[in-house]
Amino acid sequence: MSPTSGARHLTDELAALSSSLMDMAALVEELLHTAMEALREQAVEKAQSVILGDREVDAMELEVDDASINLLARHQPVARDLRLITTTMRISNDLERIGDHAVNLAEAVERMAGKPVLGRLRELDEMARIAQGMLTDALNAFVRRDAALAREVILRDDQVDSLLDTVFRILLTHMMEDPRNIGVAMSLILVSRNLERIADLATNIAEDVVYMVEGQTIKHGDELP
Repeated sequence: MSPTSGARHLTDELAALSSSLMDMAALVEELLHTAMEALREQAVEKAQSVILGDREVDAMELEVDDASINLLARHQPVARDLRLITTTMRISNDLERIGDHAVNLAEAVERMAGKPVLGRLRELDEMARIAQGMLTDALNAFVRRDAALAREVILRDDQVDSLLDTVFRILLTHMMEDPRNIGVAMSLILVSRNLERIADLATNIAEDVVYMVEGQTIKHGDELP
């Protein structure tokens, strides 16, 4: 195989790898969206569909990792191509973990089924909106190779952390006012913590995009936008 032909094959296989990752991302976003719908509607059937769908996410992660390792072994890529492959592997792992958190949200719906509701928490809805938006924009940054958008995603994580504290205080008040609220309130606290972790994982994806595009590591506050 000529060097030109080898480079063309690598380009095609990298495109296929990115496409597989985006298929996985689309499924994870769908499961997260359905989990939040199930929570708002207290729809157990939707929650159960999320739990079943996570198996496909797990299988897709294995496929992406296998394809990535195969590319590394056969082509021994360097520079940007190498960063793309390693970033893809890290993002697939983060997506799998987000899928797990969507399952946790769905399981919370099952636990709360038939129990008295506390009403809609505006702050919890806002946490979900921001976390889902962060994930979408982090993935868009990957597709567009847009480090500026990735950095903007990272900045939003503080909003989710602040809302987590607010939600905890609100739910603690509900528990103190009426012990009958304790079970549901504890489930909602766990929901808020899962949303906070989803935002953290979206931040991880955004940081990896910056590394992929610029070759610069900005994890752990090494470099702020």
